[in-house]
Amino acid sequence: MGHLLGYARVSTRDQDAALQHDALTAAGCYRIFTDTASGSLESRPELTTVLDQLRPGDTLVVWRLDRLGRSIRHLIDQLAALQKRGIGFRSLQENIDTTSSGGRLVFHIFASLAEFERDLIRERTNAGLEAARARGRKGGRPSLLTMEKLETARRLYAQKDMTVQKIGEVLGVSRTTVYRALHREPAAAPPPRRRPAATKTTV
Repeated sequence: MGHLLGYARVSTRDQDAALQHDALTAAGCYRIFTDTASGSLESRPELTTVLDQLRPGDTLVVWRLDRLGRSIRHLIDQLAALQKRGIGFRSLQENIDTTSSGGRLVFHIFASLAEFERDLIRERTNAGLEAARARGRKGGRPSLLTMEKLETARRLYAQKDMTVQKIGEVLGVSRTTVYRALHREPAAAPPPRRRPAATKTTV
């Protein structure tokens, strides 16, 4: 029988991992890996370590689904990778266990939702490209980002679900435009203009 390995992650609103550790220990995890920094998805060294430690027949256990993935797509990609390696997954709060038939059903539902999301993004991307071609912007100068589009670009970029290239295609601008807008510091407000002093006229 395989081992249960626990993974905990501390977020900015939950700086104490004791609750997660207690739950994972009670679930039978013989070792728990904890990321204490609330960084991006790419900067979670303990997650990398536990994924490397897992062997076929083992089960990765988390306290809650958002400890493993910060988006549905990222979570599904992680679970699919575990499944391919013959590794189970359990989430205690949601009572999901992919080693059971019910848990596998939930996983397939999640995967279907993720594929549905990909299809929607693909449709929006194609619609945006068709609209751009209809306006005659096949190879012309890309339009600038409006404030609304800029907020959308920042939201999509923060979710780590789309590349900068895809974000540009969806918004109808170039990759360079999106990249520059995302990494540009807000412009400082110009100093107020001084009104010229009134001059006295002599009669």
